[in-house]
Amino acid sequence: MSTLSTHVLDAVRGAPAAGIRVTLFDTAGTESATGVTDADGRIGALGTELAAGNHRLRFDTGEYFAAQGVEAFYPEVDIVFTVGGERHYHVPLLLSPFAFSTYRGS
Repeated sequence: MSTLSTHVLDAVRGAPAAGIRVTLFDTAGTESATGVTDADGRIGALGTELAAGNHRLRFDTGEYFAAQGVEAFYPEVDIVFTVGGERHYHVPLLLSPFAFSTYRGS
């Protein structure tokens, strides 16, 4: 069984990004789970078992920055990733109002 977690860090504030809504879409493009980052910017378990194939995470970054009164360029960030073998997948997001980066976490 493959599982998924995520972590969002606000690079400008140098702190976890709490309160970001994250939506997981399955291999068919159907919404399969949603969650909100906790005070540490994490969602420890998003969805249940992930099937092999491409999945998409959508981070509602516009809502996050609007709540802080910060103008931002990206209203949402979509990350498409591939689930292969059975394992735990961790998808971190490093965020600022005008840039973002991600990598395969552990």
